[in-house]
Amino acid sequence: MPDRNPTTLRRFFLKFFFGMACATILGPAWAEEPRPFVLGIAPHTSARVILEMYQPLRQSLEAALKQPVEVQTAPDFSEFARRALNQEYDIAVTTGHQARLYQTDAAYLPLLTYVAEFKAVALVDKNGPIHTAADLKGKSVLGLSPTSLVTLWGQQWLKKQNLGDVPVRYVSAADSVSRQVLAGEAAAAFTSLANYQKLPPDIRPRMRILAESEPMAGRVYMLNKRWSKERKGIEKALWAFAATPEGKAYFEQNKLDGYRNLKPRELEAMDPYVAETRQALSSK
Repeated sequence: MPDRNPTTLRRFFLKFFFGMACATILGPAWAEEPRPFVLGIAPHTSARVILEMYQPLRQSLEAALKQPVEVQTAPDFSEFARRALNQEYDIAVTTGHQARLYQTDAAYLPLLTYVAEFKAVALVDKNGPIHTAADLKGKSVLGLSPTSLVTLWGQQWLKKQNLGDVPVRYVSAADSVSRQVLAGEAAAAFTSLANYQKLPPDIRPRMRILAESEPMAGRVYMLNKRWSKERKGIEKALWAFAATPEGKAYFEQNKLDGYRNLKPRELEAMDPYVAETRQALSSK
């Protein structure tokens, strides 16, 4: 039989109504805020530039998805890969080799890429002592991180030149590699052609492209598998952004020429770089 003691019942109702009052008054403060949709951008430039660069897309996605969207990056490409493999991003925008890694190892879904070709380049001081690849023998060069595509390409290119041991020093920001070369802190630097084209006007004329890669899969939009059911809607939102004045300005300012669908087996072609990336990540 339930306890019908008047004192006990009074205490029960007091606690009940007090709890209801607290829930009504304080409920909004206690309620969890909706988890933001995280747009992860590989650190191809500084965090400040990335946050500014992707604001138009963030705002467009936020309106389309009707939920908060947050742009995030990482200190370097290796840490970005670890976070992506740990499912921390809802969309990860990264170069083709890491996109393929996320597809094979974490079940991310490829969405689209940019029309503009992606190439890696080796940059040197235009007025410096490096005129040919042979001049790099015994010198040191700069890369972005052991798992960035431009660095992996650069290291393979160095091996093909039969230069022996050419030390590669890794830096976290693409913005600084050209300045370090001009300051004499390294003989050459590996970066993307797009980053070279966006160098400030006081820097770019002083740099020269020593070597250039073939076109490779550039920045690819990869969707986390937890959004697989919403894939078509998210793709539609991206294409809708591309048609807006803000989207067109974004493509023009960053020399990206718009979005395009991935070609058949375009990501599979990155498998040799994927193996190196996986090995580099496992060694840390």
